[in-house]
Amino acid sequence: MQRCPWCEGFELYRTYHDTEWGVPLRDKRALFELLNLEGAQAGLSWSTVLKKRDSYRIAFDHFDPEKIARYDDAKVAALLANPGIVRNRLKVAATIGNAKAYLAMEARGQDFSQFVWQFVGGQPLQHQRRTLADVPAKTETSDAMSKALLKEGFKFVGSTICYAFMQASGMVNDHLVSCHRHAAVTALHAPLQKR
Repeated sequence: MQRCPWCEGFELYRTYHDTEWGVPLRDKRALFELLNLEGAQAGLSWSTVLKKRDSYRIAFDHFDPEKIARYDDAKVAALLANPGIVRNRLKVAATIGNAKAYLAMEARGQDFSQFVWQFVGGQPLQHQRRTLADVPAKTETSDAMSKALLKEGFKFVGSTICYAFMQASGMVNDHLVSCHRHAAVTALHAPLQKR
């Protein structure tokens, strides 16, 4: 069974690749969680954050934006002392700020899932990547998403982070064509367009 080479190394990584990565994710809370975890990854590997994901979910109240937006200095201190997460003050502050930005969008009637999916026209972009070298770190689409999220008040949402978020959430299918998951993920939604 062939897989995208990046996921080899340990079983949790392979399972994530085989069951989650590239599968279209529409749930707004799950997307909010994923965006923040991708931000936590900045400067690190996704495997590092994946190993800590369960701890993140507990530490950040299962990424409930209403709870996170109310975090005070004592909660921030507790988070920064928690070895189960990436203890970076800027990243913790960004997650709290992102919760506030998320809630502000909701208060204006903007659904977070619809907001992020608009950048791909509401349907996954189906790619035909043959090697890892064919996979870009960012695209014009991720540039546009990054600018829009920054305008809304989100942090740690640079274009590279946004593209990783798009790959993970299935907005783009970047499984290599040789990977057993490419056809399976393609079948989840008929292609709308190729970019």
